[in-house]
Amino acid sequence: MPANDIPHRLETAVAAVLPPSVRIRRRGGDGRSAGLEINGEPLQVMWLGEGGLRQARALINGRESRPHVAVARRMSLAARETLSAAGIGWVDETGAAEIARGQLVVSRDGRVPKPPGKPPHWTPSVLAIAEALLCGGRGTVGDMRKITALSAGSATSALRTLADLGLLRAEAPRGPNAARRIADTNRLLDEYATAAAAHMPAISIAVGVTWHDPVAGLADMGRQWDRAGIPWAVSGAVAGSVLAPHLTNLASGDVYIEGKTGAALEWMAAKVGLRPIRGGRLTLRPFPTVTTARLATVRSGLRLVPWPRAYADLRITGVRGEEAAEHLRETIHGR
Repeated sequence: MPANDIPHRLETAVAAVLPPSVRIRRRGGDGRSAGLEINGEPLQVMWLGEGGLRQARALINGRESRPHVAVARRMSLAARETLSAAGIGWVDETGAAEIARGQLVVSRDGRVPKPPGKPPHWTPSVLAIAEALLCGGRGTVGDMRKITALSAGSATSALRTLADLGLLRAEAPRGPNAARRIADTNRLLDEYATAAAAHMPAISIAVGVTWHDPVAGLADMGRQWDRAGIPWAVSGAVAGSVLAPHLTNLASGDVYIEGKTGAALEWMAAKVGLRPIRGGRLTLRPFPTVTTARLATVRSGLRLVPWPRAYADLRITGVRGEEAAEHLRETIHGR
């Protein structure tokens, strides 16, 4: 988004949650913030981008002065709670808001947004390359082919797409050793996670389990799948609890498995004595990318998805899931 569009976007988002009779006037702005007057009451507002927990924490812990209100595309539940606890109001572009300043008090739920469409340019191949890069792969066509087993054309196209999106930078001149490096790891991770959620496999089944310890239960199932030659990998809260312990109550589990249809997933569930059941605590899905399967690692008896995929899956499971996702990012990425 061009920086000169942000003040207008901030004003529009705030105006949308106020009654029509309220007088609003913008007084200056820059690439991140704007000063507004609401019925003569000054209000400093700041753009928070995607509106995730990480952005909210960065705003609160930053050196610059805090705004009265933060505005985002869609503020996550964890970000809302964090901003409110810090005394900062918030607004997002679904029309949801919570502002309490002087005589100005606003509390709105907003409109239920339509499910997000798949971000342009992000394909399964681009997701696979991004996953490989976030796991430390070097941004050359040769290295990406070794990691992902994608064709040279697909790897070249995906790297070019990420560069066109400003997520990669050239590391060497064109030629056989040409490489690209990540421009901003946090930005790549955020955009990858958003795209991964939009490309979540549509096919899944929920199965009933009786375990008390999800790690031990999934490890036992995994051994049975291994004996049957069925690739699998754990994601979500259970993967997060092994990679970067944070959550203490692991009521459910998520597993990616080698199966393209609902019938195939049911057959693979039957291999370990499970059957589909409404509200089942274990969800089985097809692998979303080739990298998710190829970069799976074994820890605590579990085959785990690559950490960026676990992060992406955790981030969409509510407040506690987003907190666990940020803990995972900080543990592995370090900031």
